[in-house]
Amino acid sequence: MLEGEEVSAGSSKPVKARIDSLGRSYGTGSRKNAVAKVWLKVGSGVVTVNGMECAAYFGREALCKRVFNPFHVASSVGCYDVRAVVFGGGKSGQAGAVAHGISKALKDINPSLQPVLRQAGLLTRDSRVVERKKYGQHKARKKCQFSKR
Repeated sequence: MLEGEEVSAGSSKPVKARIDSLGRSYGTGSRKNAVAKVWLKVGSGVVTVNGMECAAYFGREALCKRVFNPFHVASSVGCYDVRAVVFGGGKSGQAGAVAHGISKALKDINPSLQPVLRQAGLLTRDSRVVERKKYGQHKARKKCQFSKR
């Protein structure tokens, strides 16, 4: 797919694939307090997060599966190289942010994948964040022990 090549995304008007001069597609993902900047390009399937391999950075297999989920949904495992820079939050939020960024970049590289990714819920930002602690309570919802007398 070349820069500016038109692809139909299921609608009547053609959508242009957004790819830069280096053949990369860019996507920004976020989850909780984590923000990820993701660059995607056609390659052998190497995923680097903050300069480290995915498994080495996240450490847990479940988090790596979460990062690779957009590729499984799009049936394109091993087709793209990913370079991600992620900051803020914890490892779980960062994995979700990278997956969100990969989904957005996949949509830009191949607009025909948008309905599939949308159906899987990968293009929607998960807006759930930690509820704040209230004063006069132990935690966000845990109250102090009630004494009747």
